[in-house]
Amino acid sequence: MRVAMFSAKSYERTLLDELNSGHRHELVYFDTLLGRGTVSLAAGFPAVSVVVNDVVDRDVLKQLAAGGTKLVATRSTGFNHIDLGAARELGVKVVRVVDYSPNSVAEFAVGLLLALNRKIPRAYNRTRDGNFALDGLMGFDLVGRTVAVIGTGKIGIIFARIMAGFGCELLGFDVHHSPQFEQLGGRYAEADDIVAGADIISLHCPLTPQTHHIVNARMLARVKRGALLINTSRGGLVDTEAVIEALKSGQLGGIAIDVYEQEASLFFKDLSSTVIPDDVIQRLVSFPNVIVTGHQAFFTREALGTILDTTLRSISDFAAGRPLANEIAAPA
Repeated sequence: MRVAMFSAKSYERTLLDELNSGHRHELVYFDTLLGRGTVSLAAGFPAVSVVVNDVVDRDVLKQLAAGGTKLVATRSTGFNHIDLGAARELGVKVVRVVDYSPNSVAEFAVGLLLALNRKIPRAYNRTRDGNFALDGLMGFDLVGRTVAVIGTGKIGIIFARIMAGFGCELLGFDVHHSPQFEQLGGRYAEADDIVAGADIISLHCPLTPQTHHIVNARMLARVKRGALLINTSRGGLVDTEAVIEALKSGQLGGIAIDVYEQEASLFFKDLSSTVIPDDVIQRLVSFPNVIVTGHQAFFTREALGTILDTTLRSISDFAAGRPLANEIAAPA
């Protein structure tokens, strides 16, 4: 089957070519994001593969369907970038990667926390310049600290297990309570309640209309002063402007993010020789108690291999007329 692979980076292409030997699809790679200005590239392709920053809204889906596309395969677990209602109306199937390596994201979240708390990036940059002073590098012990885990699915549970290993107390918020989280000693409460007593807040929930800007000015006004915020889930969970104000006032002690609400125009690109017009991200990275990485939490050999293999298997199942195990159920 001919497949248009949008947002295909060099590291993906190498692995896809290797994995595709067992599927024999005709993979056509495009560097560009899928969107209204690029959807014409997909004309004639029965299958299209995308990632989280591609735009697969109603208008794009209409053009995809008109061009003969019957399957959209997103190389991600999240699917908020796809209009599922429009896909159902147009007869376009949508599949995702249900599970890859939750360890990769959870471990990265812990890495961000350690780097933020112990000022590791600042220390690294100092010593390269011959500055071995410790002023401004003091952190705090994790043992005995309270960690709020917002979203206790697979990734949130692994993150919680690691933090329990550090000797932290666990608070959780999720519409679905996990026995595993409770077995770790965690207890559930409402989001506003758990952030009020937490030294560390880590986001592991999907982006939905209900969770959009779950971290907002009202919530930040309730957090324990000096708390640290970690986000490796979706950028839209956080109102960045509100975070900036909380950082300026000292209400928020620091933030480390691997995702950003407006990341589509920035992430996965080398912009080091350009002027970045996004004033919000420029203000954010100017703070000494902020760490921003470019959506790399998933980026391990194990995780990427599983993501791409699952995507190819779903495409093969579709081509053969088999049931789609990873199909996303569209709203009625």
